[in-house]
Amino acid sequence: MRLYFDEEGICVYDRNPVSRDDQTFGMLCHLLAFSTFIIPFGSIIGPLVIWLIKKDHSPYVNEQGKESLNFQISIMIYCIISSILIILFIGVLLLIAIGIAWFILVILASIKANEGSVYRYPVTIRFIK
Repeated sequence: MRLYFDEEGICVYDRNPVSRDDQTFGMLCHLLAFSTFIIPFGSIIGPLVIWLIKKDHSPYVNEQGKESLNFQISIMIYCIISSILIILFIGVLLLIAIGIAWFILVILASIKANEGSVYRYPVTIRFIK
């Protein structure tokens, strides 16, 4: 299957619009990052579960799941580095900035995925391709 974007920036596969179910699961790939407030490492486990279940059924969910996982892993690495930098007193500010950016970017990605658009997180290391 091939990925296209129409004039409005909506993700289209093989010239067919993304189904409502795929949009919902794509949104869940991003929103389940908030499960980290309930489950340790939930920000990675939640998107991973949805991605593993739906990646073979929907190219859109496959793409959004990989994007979400890459972002969550990158954020975890940035938090570990910032935690080490607490010794230099800059780590606390970095952790606060990362937390605010994480929260806002996850919400933006969820909204875009629910609209059927492909969202690419900034400053993300692409581990899963």
